[in-house]
Amino acid sequence: MKTMIEIPDPVFRRSKAAAMRGESFKDFVTDSLRARLEANESVEQDSSGWRRVYGQARPEDVAEVDAIVAQEFETVDPDAWR
Repeated sequence: MKTMIEIPDPVFRRSKAAAMRGESFKDFVTDSLRARLEANESVEQDSSGWRRVYGQARPEDVAEVDAIVAQEFETVDPDAWR
């Protein structure tokens, strides 16, 4: 399928230079879009806890934050929340 998109000049130059390292610009853009879509799918599949609200981060990028949040929730007195 053919489509036309507008890409800011600095982004286009960087992506064109990256693509020139051995693959076509078309393949570079296709692979980049595919990777972004797959990353978004993995976030949607793991939409537990705070990630349900702030779901843009990839699980591997927020593992440390998840651990801290889980640890802090263990110290919360449930009666204090009532």
